[in-house]
Amino acid sequence: MAVHIHQFLCLKDNFGVLVHDPGTRATAAIDAPDAGPILAALAAREWDLADILITHHHFDHVQGIAGLKARFPRARVIGPAKEAAKIGSLDLAIGEGDGVVTGALEAKVIEVPGHTSGHVAYWFEDEDILFAGDTLFAMGCGRPFEERPAVLFNSLMKLAALPGETQVYCGHEYTLANTRFALTVDPSNAILTERAGEVARRREASEFTLPTTIAIELATNPFLRADDPDIKAGLGMAGSDPVAVFTNLRERKNKM
Repeated sequence: MAVHIHQFLCLKDNFGVLVHDPGTRATAAIDAPDAGPILAALAAREWDLADILITHHHFDHVQGIAGLKARFPRARVIGPAKEAAKIGSLDLAIGEGDGVVTGALEAKVIEVPGHTSGHVAYWFEDEDILFAGDTLFAMGCGRPFEERPAVLFNSLMKLAALPGETQVYCGHEYTLANTRFALTVDPSNAILTERAGEVARRREASEFTLPTTIAIELATNPFLRADDPDIKAGLGMAGSDPVAVFTNLRERKNKM
């Protein structure tokens, strides 16, 4: 049977996500932004929590751990070894290339530093699903709070190299704002223009804009298109190195 993914809002714009293996009935939560909505989603489906997969140490991704462990004390807290001290209470510290198994499902750990120094993503290769946390967003990316922009760019390129059909789940519903920025730096992109209309319609209907796919992001996300001649020309950076273009794009987005 196929994996079951349930996505829902937590806090203001964080996503809670449950990954359920129907064969073994094991369930993992991706991050722990708020225990209440996650516990409610589990109860509504009569799912038991086996694992909590943490992408990075920011409070809006870990503050629900204690509440989840209070209800499911045997659930494992799994997260990046490089941020173990900041997260606290990790049952399993993981890093690049490690495998994380929930039921019969296995995720490969991809280290994606930039937003934070130890940020990781979880790639369920057999299911074509990526949980990117706050590294890659639909038509956007996280701010490089703890590393240089070049480090974040390299992390994004690792994710961009995954198969195009990979479904991407992100940590926040930021797509509408990201679309507005993307259109300012890539206005001649017909695929982006079409996608912007679809995003606006979805948000007006209070629908989620995720998951996206790697292929869609490669076609419309300016932060993955820093080598595109039209984007470079529009920034007055024709012939510039993609890292310099990416840094310029990130600085412009910071000001919006």
